[in-house]
Amino acid sequence: MKFSPPLIQTRLVKRYKRFLADVELQTGEIITVHCANPGSMLGLTAEGSRAWISDSQNPKRKLRYSLEIVEVNGVMVGINTSHPNKLAKEAIEAGRIPKLSGYETLRTEVKYGENSRIDILLQDENKPDTYVEVKNVHFVRTPGLHEFPDSVTARGAKHLDEMAREVEKGNRAVMLYVIQRNDGDNFQFAHDLDPNYFEAYKRASAIGVEAICIRCNVTTEGIDALDLIEINNI
Repeated sequence: MKFSPPLIQTRLVKRYKRFLADVELQTGEIITVHCANPGSMLGLTAEGSRAWISDSQNPKRKLRYSLEIVEVNGVMVGINTSHPNKLAKEAIEAGRIPKLSGYETLRTEVKYGENSRIDILLQDENKPDTYVEVKNVHFVRTPGLHEFPDSVTARGAKHLDEMAREVEKGNRAVMLYVIQRNDGDNFQFAHDLDPNYFEAYKRASAIGVEAICIRCNVTTEGIDALDLIEINNI
């Protein structure tokens, strides 16, 4: 996934009301930009952090610019949660996730369950339908260890229950955790921050829901999901 037009370097002033952030341009002007991230962004909101924004080039949009990357301790972190689905699709089509390769068709945003949409549905006449739920990961509190979630996610627990029901129907279900940073070799669930999500995952895993974690290379030119990493506490 490439950024076009090029990103604009700024300094983060503050993130607030979940979907808003103020940044300082290199001219000294402070502007409000869209922050496409409903989570807590724990550890990613320090005032003065270098940050990069994208330009929609749409003057009619309420907030023309969007926050894309925040630098933390020298690490580039992608914070836009609208990107992981595209990153996952690109990685699957490029064959970077062997367990999700070899399907005839790939569809996105397909209705299933109780008023839900699956991020990716893989289908092949010789295989069970495979439901892929994509989650964004950018939380690190121990060097080298990525964690999910960074706050309570009741919606995430609901998705796990729905995925488990698909397995019970004879389909295949896979949780795909996309890490928008590249400074660690392991992943685990942050059970202390959201024990209900962790319990929901353990229930789903016992039924047969799978988990895969892929790490991204993040630069100001683009973001690419490149390599798989280990999942610790399952």
